[in-house]
Amino acid sequence: MRKLFHFHGGIHPPSNKTQSTQTAITSAPLPTKLTIPFHQHAGETAKPVVKVGDHVLKGQLIGMPDGFVSSAVHASTSGTIAAIDMQLIAHPSGLPNLCATLIPDGKDEWVTLNPVDYRSHSVAELQQLLRMAGVVGLGGAAFPSDVKLRIGKQKIKTLILNGAECEPYITCDDMLMRERAAEIVQGAEILRFMLDADEVLYGVEDNKPEAIAALQQAITASKSAQQNKSHEVIAIPTIYPGGSAKQLIRVLTGLEVPSGKLPTDIGVQCFNVATAYTVHRALAHGEPLLSRVVTITGNVRKAQNYEVLIGVPINELVALSVALSDTNGYIMGGPMMGVPLHAMNAPGPAVQVPVVKATNCVIAASAKLFPPPQPALPCIRCTRCVEVCPADLQPQDLYWFAQSKEFGRAQAFSLFDCIECGACSYVCPSHIPLVQYYRFAKSEIRAREYDKLLADQARERHDYREHRIEREKREKAEKLAAKEKAAQAAKLAAQPLTPQQQTEQAELAARREHIREVAQSAVEHPEG
Repeated sequence: MRKLFHFHGGIHPPSNKTQSTQTAITSAPLPTKLTIPFHQHAGETAKPVVKVGDHVLKGQLIGMPDGFVSSAVHASTSGTIAAIDMQLIAHPSGLPNLCATLIPDGKDEWVTLNPVDYRSHSVAELQQLLRMAGVVGLGGAAFPSDVKLRIGKQKIKTLILNGAECEPYITCDDMLMRERAAEIVQGAEILRFMLDADEVLYGVEDNKPEAIAALQQAITASKSAQQNKSHEVIAIPTIYPGGSAKQLIRVLTGLEVPSGKLPTDIGVQCFNVATAYTVHRALAHGEPLLSRVVTITGNVRKAQNYEVLIGVPINELVALSVALSDTNGYIMGGPMMGVPLHAMNAPGPAVQVPVVKATNCVIAASAKLFPPPQPALPCIRCTRCVEVCPADLQPQDLYWFAQSKEFGRAQAFSLFDCIECGACSYVCPSHIPLVQYYRFAKSEIRAREYDKLLADQARERHDYREHRIEREKREKAEKLAAKEKAAQAAKLAAQPLTPQQQTEQAELAARREHIREVAQSAVEHPEG
């Protein structure tokens, strides 16, 4: 049996997962309108390649990746592009972003699909195929998967498939592993092939026995997995945030990702199980990322998981599970790290923002489930936040630095190692929203670094301009001097010679002729 390790801290909030795992995944019906953002991944916004009035097919490219870290965007069904404009999306800022409005025609007609055999393509070709298929991490960060697969010359020993799903309420990965384990394993084998990894470890919390059994059975039935004999499902302790990449790596391998480094620096790469499933669909079936499984839970009549097209309005999705009358808002994601949506579309709890690739769960909130936060009290230095911090930081010190705007000291205390899991806020007896302070400090530091970058670039442009102006002045002066010298010579050449100058020139010419005759005589009579 493989030895497991432990990370520092962690908490055990109520899981609230059984409510949404009583029924199988159900396909959500086709809506009357889809709003598809061009920026639903980490990195640069995709560039629209369609225009208003265009008829598109399901799976057709509508947004081209723009930049190294970017990903393609596709039409989730067939229909007409009714608008390309700024619309609200699920983001903490509540600000709009560029979106395409797609009116379905009801036919759900696919574009021509081009499945490939990954074994017959180079890794670079497979990376490009995933990029153009819009495959991104479905664990929450939505980082383009093709970029995570570009590891250079680093050797990857261990590929980890993250099926921990540690945050309360969320069960989309659990249900996906139960029902589609075979395709997850096939996707994992594709990732192992692309990374040339020695082993594949599936980390699943021990409160998901059905998922663990389904993955083990799928590995046994998979010829490719059996040929490599490197796939292993590991039940890990149920603790939050055990599903965070660095913490999961620590539990499964005993390795720690150094501060400021990436998992690949220690020979490990981590992907979500839903991402592996999508990789398989993209290559083996030629399907771009058009839908995902979303958990609808919380204050609803029937909590359940749905297969949902990207762009479906969240309010229409929640209506399938029938939100109860005392619902006062929604959370996209889990209660620990999710994004509150109710404030974006006031008044009322109806949410018009669309489902995006990062939407793994929508929780209908109520005062009973999530009571209003109590007023924050002064920090009493109890150190409970220190005890539960999975990154082994000093949260109370970071809080003081953020509050006093001593951002340099916050950085010195490894502020950017904070994963914003919310464990510190969860146990704080003073009800201090600690994570909010850390996010504030991070944003201020990033803003200042960006301002410094702009200032440095402006200074470089100014110095270059001054150098260019000085060079142009010097070149202009040299050209003027040369022109004046040429004019002086021409002027002298045009003037008539005086009698004395004529005599001097005649004497000089006679002298030159004498020297020529003497030289010629020496050549003709060398012994003379």
